[in-house]
Amino acid sequence: MTEEFTGFPVAALDFYDDLEMDNTKSFWTAHKAVYDEAVRAPMVALISALADEFGPGKVYRPYRDVRFAKDKTPYKDHQGGFVPAGPGAGWYVEVGSPGVRVGAGIYHAEAPVLAGLRQAIDDQVTGAQLERILAELESAGWTRHGEKLRTTPRGWAADHPRIDLLRHKSLYVGRAYGFDEVIHTPALLTRVRDDWRAARPLLEWVLRRA
Repeated sequence: MTEEFTGFPVAALDFYDDLEMDNTKSFWTAHKAVYDEAVRAPMVALISALADEFGPGKVYRPYRDVRFAKDKTPYKDHQGGFVPAGPGAGWYVEVGSPGVRVGAGIYHAEAPVLAGLRQAIDDQVTGAQLERILAELESAGWTRHGEKLRTTPRGWAADHPRIDLLRHKSLYVGRAYGFDEVIHTPALLTRVRDDWRAARPLLEWVLRRA
């Protein structure tokens, strides 16, 4: 049975501070109980508490995939939780040494989905809708993110009025709570819920075109 969410203890942030200094299997083994109790258990409780409104989610594994990476450190420097809303899209929450942050949007778009999104960005009506959604979120303190092409995507004019959006291969927004005292309290659940609700228009726009 999942425990009630009471916030992330200071020990969670301290754990990742220490992990950044000693990202080794020996450190992890010696401090795994701290990870389980201060990091993973609260994240599981938070994702579970949000399931009534947003649906079931998952808590990511702490291990990095280093098969093709130059950086061979074995453990992630944060703990993420994700609730899918559609193909490659959903809500996100993370805890690490910088504190807690949230996000929402499309994190991975397969080629057919990306083509549909670009067609919608190109359209005068739906493209303007996306611009308004993003402007409202950004004015409320969110930041736009996503992988982008450095050049103009094939088939689109460099002077397109929404060329910056057309360059996106993924598109999501995020906001950080940092070390705000709320992250250590049950009130963080309400904060995350409210922010995920605020980001819902972006996800709805994406999913109508995905």
